[in-house]
Amino acid sequence: MAIEVNGVSIETTDHGYLVNHLDWNEDVARKLAEIEGITLTDKHWDVINYLRDEYINNGQNQPMERAVLKDIGKRWGTKPASKDLYLLFPLAPTKQGTKIAGLPEVMRKGGY
Repeated sequence: MAIEVNGVSIETTDHGYLVNHLDWNEDVARKLAEIEGITLTDKHWDVINYLRDEYINNGQNQPMERAVLKDIGKRWGTKPASKDLYLLFPLAPTKQGTKIAGLPEVMRKGGY
């Protein structure tokens, strides 16, 4: 499976995740978000950039929701509720957010 972004074909898995996270850029994120039915806001970008930073600069860490809530709260100045993240990424912030961030699919079950 592949998506077209700016005239370039980018390979994705059967579940819509990028095959190579190095193919990601903001235009790719916008296309992935569009496919997911999400219009990206600054808060979406905060979560996306956080997830990418954790994966790329922290040993391929894919944090669970509790860690995302805590760390995003530091960026936003107030700790969001789980519901706040689900309003941004309705199909699970750590899974749908990771997809839009161009990172490998999270294989663990749920997890708060």
